[in-house]
Amino acid sequence: MKSILSFLGFGNRREKVSNFLEQDALIVDVRMSGEFKTGNIKGSINVPLESIQQSADKIKKYNRPVITCCVSGMRSGFAASKLRRQGIEAVNGGSWYNVKLIVDKEI
Repeated sequence: MKSILSFLGFGNRREKVSNFLEQDALIVDVRMSGEFKTGNIKGSINVPLESIQQSADKIKKYNRPVITCCVSGMRSGFAASKLRRQGIEAVNGGSWYNVKLIVDKEI
């Protein structure tokens, strides 16, 4: 039986995020727009969690794997799960700031 942490995408996250970045992943920040404006990852798009289901078709059109992020990883875990159910390859990146550190290191 999978644990809730595994379901939300925690565990070996840094490696998964790095692998997705090597595949030119799209970073989807699921925080509210006000939160996004206070700091974000260059090149990421902002799709608040409340809009993720309605935005799945738009996200599919990017034809790229997706890394979701938020403040702590809770919202992004739910978002990644919803996107996977829509047939999108998605991983929960967790905190946007931690994903940013990985992105900056990859560059």
